Amino acid sequence: MNKRWRDIAGCVSAILFMASCSVVAQQQPDAAAVVRGVDSSVKNRIDRLASYTVTEHYAVYRGKDETHQAADMVVKTTYRKETGKSYEVVSQSGGAVWRNEVLGTLLDNEKRMSQPSNVGTALINSSNYDMKLDANIHEQFNGRDCLVLDITPKHNSQYLFKGKLWVDAQDFAIVQLKGTASKSAFFLASAAEVVRQYDKMSGLPMATHAQAVSGSSLLGQTVVKIDYTDYQLQLTPGS
Repeated sequence: MNKRWRDIAGCVSAILFMASCSVVAQQQPDAAAVVRGVDSSVKNRIDRLASYTVTEHYAVYRGKDETHQAADMVVKTTYRKETGKSYEVVSQSGGAVWRNEVLGTLLDNEKRMSQPSNVGTALINSSNYDMKLDANIHEQFNGRDCLVLDITPKHNSQYLFKGKLWVDAQDFAIVQLKGTASKSAFFLASAAEVVRQYDKMSGLPMATHAQAVSGSSLLGQTVVKIDYTDYQLQLTPGS
């Protein structure tokens, strides 16, 4: 091989080596940087979001029957940073036990958690969670490139979950949470297994769908599905 071809081969080898290094770097992001990115994204949402309204559709199912609803409720939710959430029930159906004990308690808990004095204890950030990159770091979800983290609560709370967190690989916005509550709500015998999905609206991650599965000696297995539609967001001035 003459010198010219050796030089070309050397350049190609160098390019391939750099490309392989780039792939490795993409597959092994810096864990501390990812956690800082998640914290920054969560803080950005808190800082920018002044208020919003959303229509929430709650459906309750008993046992493994997810065809026939035990209860149904449509709620118009209003959130204001200064006061938290308030609810207006638009429609409801089903047994009083399911509407009052399950959905009523769920709404009360959400309202209490959203109050300014409590909201910080439920945030998905490094103050409330230990976060580590999952063994399968990269994953596609709803057409988005995501990083996957294993999350463990630093204290027991029905608002915190042990499980996995999917965040956008570009800006670290939350895409999906899947886990088990670290503490049961008072009316449940077992902690809820929760899935919550998010999409970007005005550049901020907002919940679009959620599901909670729990069990009790009184009610048996209960599945609650929530769909969030018709968001109207009000951002802070200058954000």
